[in-house]
Amino acid sequence: MAKKNPTHVLQDPIQLDAVIKRMKRANGQVAAIVRMLEEGRTCEEVVHQMAAVGKAINTAAFTLISASLRECIETDEKSSTEVSQKLEKLFLSLA
Repeated sequence: MAKKNPTHVLQDPIQLDAVIKRMKRANGQVAAIVRMLEEGRTCEEVVHQMAAVGKAINTAAFTLISASLRECIETDEKSSTEVSQKLEKLFLSLA
């Protein structure tokens, strides 16, 4: 039988809601960028909005990881150390 990789699913409804809201906002921003491109807006305007989307997505990812780490540290699960290490690697992949 294969060894199951430890994973974590964010349980905090407040933090989960915050991440979902940021991602929905980013989704709307991406749709706006597509419209801007279709309308022939300037490169500067489009890139400015792209940067905003990137920041929104990164903020959502950092929020997800930090909240998950906090939950992992607060619980006394056998696999919490392994999960923390995986989350740390995710964090470093964004940095």
